[in-house]
Amino acid sequence: MYQRILVPVDGSGTANAGLDEAIKLARLTQATIRLVHVVDEMIVATGLEPAGAMIGDLIPAMKAAGEKVLAGAQERVQAAGIPVETHLIENFGERTSDQVIEDAKGWPADLIVIGTHGRRGMRRLMLGSDAEQILRLSTVPVLLVRREQAATDA
Repeated sequence: MYQRILVPVDGSGTANAGLDEAIKLARLTQATIRLVHVVDEMIVATGLEPAGAMIGDLIPAMKAAGEKVLAGAQERVQAAGIPVETHLIENFGERTSDQVIEDAKGWPADLIVIGTHGRRGMRRLMLGSDAEQILRLSTVPVLLVRREQAATDA
């Protein structure tokens, strides 16, 4: 059964729904959870700002925010009495999904649990889907957890 569960987190309600499901599974199987947050440095490389400003201000702020997301998720897992570790991945130029898959291989994970928006049609096409890419390319099982959206969610 699953002993090593990898959970990508970004602090969103969708990611938290995936984390909640991973906690339930870990309780049942006495698994360890690895929380992963990917800092996507490419997302801020617009070419409009000087490189020094991006590196000097924005990237450290993104890392700090990622550490905060990991710490909050880690507290939730620890409160459930489940062994947990965290990993912050700095990414420049690769898809987030590829980074998650590589981390799952290297750790090595038995299962990836990921929250998904369940987008369809043009919204999925325009926004892309890291969850879908992980599902398609992962060599380990993937559990997609769909969060019910509130009326105010975009």
